[in-house]
Amino acid sequence: MCSGKDEKYFKNISPRERAIFEGAITMGALFHQFIGTPVSESSVKSLEQAIKESMELQPCIDAVEVNIDFGNSGGGNEYEYVSLTGEMLDIKVVSSYQGVRAVTRMRYYEELNYPLMYVESVD
Repeated sequence: MCSGKDEKYFKNISPRERAIFEGAITMGALFHQFIGTPVSESSVKSLEQAIKESMELQPCIDAVEVNIDFGNSGGGNEYEYVSLTGEMLDIKVVSSYQGVRAVTRMRYYEELNYPLMYVESVD
């Protein structure tokens, strides 16, 4: 939820740009905060939920969907966990500001060999 108290700091951008900014900054924070986190098949759901709940606390964020795919983990090890990588994440962040809704996304794309962050849609 956006409080509006910070509007004076964003007066040089449109509501559309602000909605996109909030989603993008949340996506960047999520990526750099959680990459490297140890995760196992038994802890994956709790990590997905922790990422979702913590990122939904960010300003102007309405919803976060998190899916961790072990198929892109590079395999396990004798300790039965892997370190979370960008290749394992499929994330959707829904942000809104003054009636404008933006959906930012991060997914691994095989043809790019890269976990791409992008604006999926803006209403």
